[in-house]
Formats: sequence, structure tokens, C-alpha cells
Amino acid sequence: TRIHPEGEFGMQYYSKLLGSGMLAGTVFGMLVFGCTSNRQLRLAAAASLLLTCSVVSGTWAFGRGDTAVLAGFCWLRFMLGIGIGAGSPAATVSVAEQTEKEGVLESAQNWWSVLTTNTLIDMGFVTSMLVLFLLCCIFDGKHPNLVWGLSVGLGTIPVFFWCHCPQWDDSWEDVHIPYWLALKRYWKSLLGLSLAWFIYDFTMYPLVIYSSVIMNIVTGGSLSLIIVFGWTLFINLFYILGSVLGAFLVDEHGPKNLMIVGLLLQAIVGLGIGVIHDAVASHTAVYALAYGVFLSLSEFGPGNCIGIIAAKTAPLAVREQFYGAAAIIGKVVAFIGIWAFPQIIDAFGGWNTAEGITAPFWIGGGLAVVSTLVTFCLVKPIVHNGMKAEDQAFFQYLEENGFDVDVIGVHPRVGLGMVME
Repeated sequence: TRIHPEGEFGMQYYSKLLGSGMLAGTVFGMLVFGCTSNRQLRLAAAASLLLTCSVVSGTWAFGRGDTAVLAGFCWLRFMLGIGIGAGSPAATVSVAEQTEKEGVLESAQNWWSVLTTNTLIDMGFVTSMLVLFLLCCIFDGKHPNLVWGLSVGLGTIPVFFWCHCPQWDDSWEDVHIPYWLALKRYWKSLLGLSLAWFIYDFTMYPLVIYSSVIMNIVTGGSLSLIIVFGWTLFINLFYILGSVLGAFLVDEHGPKNLMIVGLLLQAIVGLGIGVIHDAVASHTAVYALAYGVFLSLSEFGPGNCIGIIAAKTAPLAVREQFYGAAAIIGKVVAFIGIWAFPQIIDAFGGWNTAEGITAPFWIGGGLAVVSTLVTFCLVKPIVHNGMKAEDQAFFQYLEENGFDVDVIGVHPRVGLGMVME
């Protein structure tokens, strides 16, 4: 988008395709694999697709024109998204279940959940940008195809460390799940989390995808990939800062409360950037710092906490479906946001005006306030060891509503693959 800022490879076409293609694949993967496969197969499919797409992406750039390369990348990102969609609900829920097993300190359950999910994802963002930055420095900003191929090739290495899925309670695997009863019991929490994820993804994905515009302000329009990647790496470090800081506070204050605090702080910073944009836009370091803090707070609050709450709210019978439903709504809206934000910014005056540049921050800050209210009113707080208690409560709820609990393979009081004394 920097080499062809006004052409067919600019933000008006391929940037949106590259950004939204993976989201479309993620939704497709969640729908297909979430309905047809068990957890082990979903994780295996995810690892296989991630590895295959990474290898093909790394070699695709060689010997092809710009149009063929970008079109291929769009398709590969869609396939990569299918892998993410296939594995994400199973992996996140599995992690949440492991944190309530014996041997894990009660006061560190959510800490482990955050570090092994959102923090690792943020570390992936930073590591990928660090690799790009170092390779650009090695090749002096030249040979972009070689830099791309090597960076993607190195990105395949973590896939080889994939381990088999830990044991889980499969007592509901061959049971006709009473979804209507589950919906009657958990609809409020599902609605609250879906709306919160809706707002989070609608604002954050477009802001990240169109960070090149922010980088254009920060770097003064520099075409040097070393400068661009260097500043992007600096800003991406704020993701880890926010996530790690939130991880150390999430058990003490609870995911719901921490999410509310993060949203309120993000609203203050986002609206603040909108108000003082003219004053900070001319100061590169200050603007980069303000933008980084805004992104950091998104990880400190909703980025860390939405997934934990979604994975731990529902009982074993519908845990992955509950998480997947809320996540799908978020990803669909993120897809819409990527395509809608350019029109929104144009309505505010365009990318070249202060009003247009600040529009995402005004919108993001305002929606953070709305998300705070949604979270406060609709999202159920979670407690330590709450998954076991929820399994037992749901079992009793089914009995009271006439469901034949004898068809369940393992009594949920055993729960989460653990034999309880």
C-alpha cells in the first residue's frame, strides 16, 4: 500500500481483501468444524492448514507479478482463517479447562488463561514484525520477495511444536444436546458477550488493518520499509505490555471488572486522541505513544477478558458452541468494519484531513463507552473453579426441566476429565 498508495494495490482494494479474507475464513472454519468434528480433529485440522498455508505463502511470492502474488495471498489468508476458525474455540476452551485442574493455584487460574491465549497471540504479532524488521535490515530494505519468503518460512517453525490435545470430558459427545434449554439459561450472557465482541472487533480490527495510515503520519510518509517496520514493531510492543499487565490483575479483580476498567480507559484515550489530534500529530513520538497506549488498553481489558469469560461461562455441554457463537459475531462484524471504515472516514473528510484521521478514535472511544454499559448489564462475572460449579448447576437445571440425564456418558460432577474425591 506504500508502493502503490493510489493504485489497485492500495487501501481501496487489496488492503481490504487481505485484511478481511482471514476473517471470512475464520467464520467459515468455526461454522464447519464446530458443527461436524470433535475437538481432537479440529485442532489437527487447524495445525495442518496453518502449516500448509504458511509453506505455500512463503514460496508464492517468487517468480510472479504483483497481481498474482496479492491474489494468491488473499486466497491463502482465507484458508489460513479456516484453520484458525477450526482450532480457536477448541484451543481456548481447552486452556480454560486446564486452568481448573488440580495443581493450578486458584489465585492464578485466569492468569494462566490470559498468558497462554491472548498474550501468546500478541507475542506472535511482535515476533512476526521483529523478524520482518531484522530481515529488512539484513537486506538493506531491498529484495522484498526474499524477505517475505524467509519471514513466512520462519513462521512455520512454531507449528512443529504443536502437541496433542489434552484429555477432556467427552460425556456429551454422543448426546443430543438440549440447545433450547441451554439458550433459555444462558441467552443473557451470550447476548452480552456477543455485543461486547461485536464492538471490540468492529473498532480494533479496522484500526489495526489501517495502521498504515497511522504509520504514514508517524513516519512522515517514508517509503523505507526499515523505518515503517521499526515504528510498527515499537507500537506492537504495546499489545504485549497491555496484555501482560492485565494478566497480573485479572485474578485479583476478576475478568468482568478488569474488562470494564480497560474499556473506560480506552474510551478516555480514544476520545482524547480525537480532541488533541492537531497538537500531537506533528510530534512523531507523542502520536506513536498515544496510538500505542490506545491499542495497549484494548488488550488490557477486552482483549484479555472476552475470551476467558466466553470460555468459562457456559457448561461443558455447550461450552465450545457458546464461545464460537460469540466469536463468530465478532469476526463477522470485524469483516464489515474493515470494508465500512474507509467510507466512514471519507464521510468525515477523508484520510488527508484531521477529521478523517480522528474518526476511528472518536468512534472507537464512543463504542468503548457503549461496550462498558453492555458488559456491566449483561455479562455474567466468573469466579475461580466456576466451570465445575456451572457443570453441576446445569446438570440440576436439566433434571428440573425433564431432560433424561441418564443418557450423559459421564456424570458432570466428575467434570473436566478429573476424578473428584
